[in-house]
Order: sequence, then structure tokens, then C-alpha cells
Amino acid sequence: MAKDKTVYTCNECGGTTPKWLGKCPHCNAWNTLIESVAESALPAKNRFASLAKTAEVATLGDIDAVDMARTPTGHEELDRVLGGGMVEGGVVLIGGDPGIGKSTLLLQALDSLQRGGQNTLYVTGEESGAQVALRSRRLGLGHSQVKVLAETQLERILATLEATQPDIAVIDSIQTVYSEQLTSAPGSVAQVRECAAHLTRAAKASGVGIVLVGHVTKEGALAGPRVLEHMVDTVLYFEGDTHSSFRLVRAIKNRFGAVNEIGVFAMTEKGLKGVSNPSAIFLSQHSEPVPGSCVMVTLEGTRPMLVELQALVDSGGPSPRRLSVGLDRDRLAMLLAVLHRHAGVACMDQDVFVNAVGGVRIGEPAADLAVLLAITSSLRGKPLPKGFIAFGEVGLAGEVRPAPRGQERLREAAKLGFSVAVVPRANAPKRGAKDFEGLTIHAVERIEQAIDVTRSLQA
Repeated sequence: MAKDKTVYTCNECGGTTPKWLGKCPHCNAWNTLIESVAESALPAKNRFASLAKTAEVATLGDIDAVDMARTPTGHEELDRVLGGGMVEGGVVLIGGDPGIGKSTLLLQALDSLQRGGQNTLYVTGEESGAQVALRSRRLGLGHSQVKVLAETQLERILATLEATQPDIAVIDSIQTVYSEQLTSAPGSVAQVRECAAHLTRAAKASGVGIVLVGHVTKEGALAGPRVLEHMVDTVLYFEGDTHSSFRLVRAIKNRFGAVNEIGVFAMTEKGLKGVSNPSAIFLSQHSEPVPGSCVMVTLEGTRPMLVELQALVDSGGPSPRRLSVGLDRDRLAMLLAVLHRHAGVACMDQDVFVNAVGGVRIGEPAADLAVLLAITSSLRGKPLPKGFIAFGEVGLAGEVRPAPRGQERLREAAKLGFSVAVVPRANAPKRGAKDFEGLTIHAVERIEQAIDVTRSLQA
């Protein structure tokens, strides 16, 4: 028998090459080529007939377009991340670590949709129908009317979708689905890419909303080709420590809503419950202020949240360490240089550790000022005043730049009872603003001014 021809497929871009290379010649990613069996040359009319669609050229002004109708899932935090709910014909890809709660959340959402009059279908490729039923009973979803299909073959799944015509369908997971027209194993790049393409086309043609569950790699990225993220309308990441009861769902891509929105959930015995006031999670409950702690207001999508940043400055050896959890480590090194050059506070011989409480990751530069004030507080051993917040970007010249939507940040802090704020001058509210009663606002333009203000408040 003739030996099967092998090719090497890139996990990142899906490109192929006849021999193994250290770097993909298509996207220049390293160590992403995986050996697979080359597909036989099947007629295009057999493999891609369902993807073909005849369309006519039209001008944008002549196209009748209306806002997408949304179907709420019954979970406010999930609806926030989706942009208001599921969209007809929309395809959502959700990924996360094993056991973090993806299947639990989706089963709860399907049950709420079913009780609301929607026709739902749960396709499981990793569990049997009995296992899904046991989980639904553990979650307290007694007598749930959600339809379940234990199937992994793409053609049968598509036939079921066409026969039952559900409004919302969940495919758990896309890595277990395979097509008979491909010889590669389920979970391979070719299978994942083609199965996702057929399911996406079925969603657009029939109007069914489809949720694809995806596996993640050890680095936390979605497994499979990156082209998978480009096919779908919305990409959600399930984040959180499995040892903690709190979970975050973050929108990385959303064609029907804002990106970087997050939903906060708490894992309970009855499944995942939305957290309406997530600021309480990310604030430590100190009876008295402690050195090295500073609260900032960060923006996650459209939601302002209060997060506590903690810093610990300790005597180091000949090679002091710079470690940050939840913040960019390179930015921490830059801020320490700015602190030394423009404020005269040296940490060259000190170990500096910075942590964002609650496991949240902060990517915006508005955390700069709070980080520097927490570091100086820990270095001097003096706590910041009770009810103190700060935010603002710090430049290399020592200037304090404004943060976007500063008024909303201050409004959130005032609503939660904070009394003192150090903010960039451009973010200071106009005189006579009544939304910030009880909040004393100190506007600064440079980092040395901010440190002088906090020292006067500590005295």
C-alpha cells in the first residue's frame, strides 16, 4: 500500500508546508507546525457546496439594514459581555481552562432561554446525555426541557440543526467534532477549521445562534488555528483561578457590541451566579489602612470598577527583583525609573512586588499613578489615608496624563463612599459639580506634585 502523504499545518494561521520547519513560512510563528495526513483531492462541489452562496452586488445605501434583535440569556453578566444577548445567526466562541465552568454557564443559559420560550439544543461531544442530565440536576435545573444530542459527527449535527430548527444551539466542544470528508483526526487543525466553517455558514443561513466551546492551550490561548477566531462573530474568554469562587468572562472580539467588556460570576453549589457589584471582590477589607495599598478605578469595557493595588518594597540583594502580578512587568520597571528621576525616590537596591487584588488583570496605563503611590507608601511604611483613590497615566517626563472617561471613574468612587482622590488635572470636574459630593479631589500635573499631596495627607 502506498504510504499516506503527510503535510505540516500551522496552529496559528492554518498554512501548510510539505516539510517541517522551525518557523511557519506564512505567519513567521515559531514551533507551530504539526504533522497531519494530507487530504485527498475531493471535488470542490462535494466539500464546499454548503458554503457556496450566490450574491449580487449592491450599494450600501440601497441595503435595508436594521439593528440586530437580541435575545437575553437570563444572566445579566453574560448579556453584558455579549452586548445585550444572543443575536440571530450569531456565532460565539467561548474558551477557558478545563473545569472553570464553561459547560455549567452555558447549560444554565440554555435552561433560562428554554423557559423563556426559545427552542434550544445542547450538542455534547465530551459527555453522554446522562452526564449532562446529572449536571443539570446538581445545578437545580429540575425537569429542564433543553434538548440534548450526544454526537460528534458534523454531518449528523447539521442534519439535526436543520430538522429541529433551534433558536440557540451549543456545540461542546468544537475540538471533538469531525467531518467524514476529512481523514485527519478530530481536534486537528483541518477538522477544527472546516467544521467551524460549516457550522458558521449554517448559522448565517438558518438564523440559529450557535455557541462553540473551544479548548485552550497551556498559555491560555484558544487551541487550534487563529483563523477560528476570525470566522466567528464573538470571542469570549473564561478567566479565573479554579481555587477561587470568582470567574471573569471577557469579550475579546464582538461584532455586535463593545470589546473588553467583562462579566463577573461567583461559583456556588447551584452553578454560576452573576455578581452585580464586582468592586467588592477586588477590594481588601482592612480594618485600618495599611502601607503599600492604593485603590484605583479601572474601566473594563463600559463598566468602571474599583481595584486595589498592593505594593511591597523590601531590601534586596545585589540583583533586586521586579515582580508584578496582574500588571505589565516592563511598565513597572519604567515607572520605577520615572519615580527615581523626577521624584527623587530611589528603589535601586530594593525588591519591588506589585499585585492587583482579586486576580484581575489591568492593561490600561491609568494604573500608573496608583502603582507609584502604593510603592512610595510601602517604602516609607506609611499608609495612604482611608477612602483614598488615585488614577492617571504617568509619562517618562514625569507628567500625569488624563485617563479616558475620568468623570465616570470619579462618580463610581463617590458612589462607593471614597472621600479623597488624586487625579490628573484634565480629569478634575468643573466647579459646582454635584455628582462628587463628599469626595475631595486633588488635581495634579506631575508625579512629584502627587507625592507631595499624599505626604501632606499622611501627615
